[in-house]
Amino acid sequence: MRALCATDLSAASEATIENETCLRCLGRIGVRTVHLVTVVSGNVHPGMPGVDFEARRRRGLDRYREVIEAAGFGVETHVVRGTPYRRLNDIAETVHADLALVGSRGQSPLLNRVVGSTARNLARTTVVPLLVNRVERAADDPDVLREHLFRHVLFATDFSEHADRAFGAFSYLRHATEEATLVHVRSPKDDGPDGDVGPAERLAERASTLAGWGIETRTEVRRGDPAEEILAVEAEVTPSTVLVGSKGRSRIRRLLLGSVSEDIVARAAGNVFLVPPPRAT
Repeated sequence: MRALCATDLSAASEATIENETCLRCLGRIGVRTVHLVTVVSGNVHPGMPGVDFEARRRRGLDRYREVIEAAGFGVETHVVRGTPYRRLNDIAETVHADLALVGSRGQSPLLNRVVGSTARNLARTTVVPLLVNRVERAADDPDVLREHLFRHVLFATDFSEHADRAFGAFSYLRHATEEATLVHVRSPKDDGPDGDVGPAERLAERASTLAGWGIETRTEVRRGDPAEEILAVEAEVTPSTVLVGSKGRSRIRRLLLGSVSEDIVARAAGNVFLVPPPRAT
């Protein structure tokens, strides 16, 4: 597997890249090559007085390369120009990445309503599964909040094709997963008949699959606002990562805020693994 790792050479990025436990977790799920990518703003030009951003960023990437190669991965580095989330998606498609990794301190609820961080913009538009690795917010030298990326996975499902696709990620995450919590939230519009199989039984089917892989699993059906209830479960069980599927990107969706997956990315206390629809061929 190939992983794209986005970095702006900040302390938050460094916490994600240089954490040995996080790197071992990536190795367990099958990552063998890491593409380190940093994006220089298109407004910065080499000829500007006192500016040598590209050279500085290459030096920073070379330092990260040494750390990642020492952990046993192959490494390629990329310094590109433009809008971060657009260029990161471009590189992901070019190198055929299997997943992307970005560190995030999170933002205040107000700021999330006004301006999107790179992590949130990627959540709206990502072309590959995206791991948002949460780091300490108010620290000069931050550390990651959940070192074991996939030890305990909280999987949220509405039983849609998007959720089923996210569940499929367990085919490789299971090599680093010991526990899983499966949750379905019934909203008021779901008050009609469940059909032949109710949500508890459908969760039990998925739990049986994980149990066959040796993963200790619990299930929970809740009622209320999906994002609020998923975040409430996260607060109760403290998983390493919340696993959710997204509906993908559209021109309209990129202008709107408030989908369940975007709310989870913006507000979750720990890591979020977001699985989008397959890339168009």
